[in-house]
Amino acid sequence: MGNPSQANRDGRPGEPAGARVGPGGSVGGVSRFYVTTPIYYVNAEPHLGHAYTTIVGDALTRWHRLMGDDVKFLTGTDEHGLKIQQAAEAAGTTPQAFTDEIAPKFRAAWERLNIAHDDFIRTTEPRHRTAVVELLQRCYDAGDIELDTYSGWYCVGCEAYYTDDELIEVDGVGNHCPIHRRPVEHFEEENYFFRLSRFEDRLLDWYAAHPDAIKPSHRANEALGLIKSGLRDFSVSRTTVDWGIHLPWDDRHVAYVWFDALTNYLSAVGFGDDTQDYTEWWPVDYHLIGKDIIRFHCVYWPAMLMSAGVEPPKGYGVGGWLLVGGEKMSKSGGNAVNPLDLVDDIGVDGFRYYVLAETPYGSDGDFTYDGLVARYNADLANNLGNLAARVATVVAKKCDGVGPAPRPDSPLAEAAASAVAGTTAAWDDVAPSKALDATWSLIRATNSHLEANEPWKADPGPEVDAVMGDALEALRIVSILAYPAVPETSQTIWERIGLDGDVVDQRVPDAVAWGGYPGGVPVVKGDPLFPRIKA
Repeated sequence: MGNPSQANRDGRPGEPAGARVGPGGSVGGVSRFYVTTPIYYVNAEPHLGHAYTTIVGDALTRWHRLMGDDVKFLTGTDEHGLKIQQAAEAAGTTPQAFTDEIAPKFRAAWERLNIAHDDFIRTTEPRHRTAVVELLQRCYDAGDIELDTYSGWYCVGCEAYYTDDELIEVDGVGNHCPIHRRPVEHFEEENYFFRLSRFEDRLLDWYAAHPDAIKPSHRANEALGLIKSGLRDFSVSRTTVDWGIHLPWDDRHVAYVWFDALTNYLSAVGFGDDTQDYTEWWPVDYHLIGKDIIRFHCVYWPAMLMSAGVEPPKGYGVGGWLLVGGEKMSKSGGNAVNPLDLVDDIGVDGFRYYVLAETPYGSDGDFTYDGLVARYNADLANNLGNLAARVATVVAKKCDGVGPAPRPDSPLAEAAASAVAGTTAAWDDVAPSKALDATWSLIRATNSHLEANEPWKADPGPEVDAVMGDALEALRIVSILAYPAVPETSQTIWERIGLDGDVVDQRVPDAVAWGGYPGGVPVVKGDPLFPRIKA
């Protein structure tokens, strides 16, 4: 459910009393911004792959809070289906008891990683069942769900059906899932089917009218390729599984997990609840997903919504896989990395920064511990941490511990403006690594500025004051720009350079205009922000 204390602490703007939602997703003149992660299966505990998408969502929404938007960030757990039923049986317990044990571990992991989600949904909640029943009934009433018989291959891990030509051969044996590389199972049973084949033209027309809906752009080509290759009707129900939501018009059938799971994005905004207006938040701005679920989110989901008379999502951010030894990270593959173990080594902000900066969003990344340490030492210890320590040391020795004001015509002003523009453009494009590179360009420029002027060698006076005032102003701007990735570190820097209040209360772009550092305030060094790690 919602977490108002977390949301308020992290700066989600409150709605003014009596505010009315206007067209275009705004309230009282404030833009609304709704972002979701996939909901994660509770057949295994959280791993680095789960943390990756969740941290991207957290950083993106933190940026939009800095922009002054009214933000809703949703994550949660997927708790129905055959995979969960089998995992519960293997554990010797009921599906509900099993999910009740695992779901809180995701909540705990996100709290440890400083995830400022506004809502955490579980598909076993009554509000979710209400929304699923409403969506199913709408599609059925539209004539797009019909009874038929399915006979073919099914991957329990994917909760998806495959044709013969989609299966792969592993170690000389055919009939393996292309994602999990495990044998698929043959099913034949009476199912209700969603007539996806009727929606090819409507989907193509929608994407033609919204060419920037999928980021990065090359992932859009994958979705369009799936549509143009021919759409097959897909099953929306099972009779051999009891753990799930029963169809409202035929209680013998349980909703197929993807029809169930995808609806969570609507459940969280009140769809199906007559006391709420789900269109206050819908359509969602971004579904953040992995590339392996493009078919379900970018093809199935908008078609289901069209059938139900609901507007499709505005956009999708499609991330690649985090690989370990060239293989997709997964619990079943035996190569899952517990993110909390890494946090113990490099801290929460160090881990968040690595996840966001190391791999361009949309591309695959290969995780190694050596790579983690190298990125941490280079960008955080040597650049940001060293800059903050160096500035505080010189101010203590040359300026009596009081930070001077920056020069209006500082040579760093242009570098700051460029960093702000680059950071803003990249977050708008859902490109975290580019956003952080743009932010770090100001850190690099400020370190170079200090090296060129060597204020530690000069006598106290106006020249040293000018150089240090410029550096302090750069640190002030960096603390705001870097906040989505390293929120605790940003707040620490903010306080050490003598500023009051919270970084999250700053508003871009005004707060990152050059010249905001007041001067005349105490500057303290403190403990190292990012102690170097020996590789």
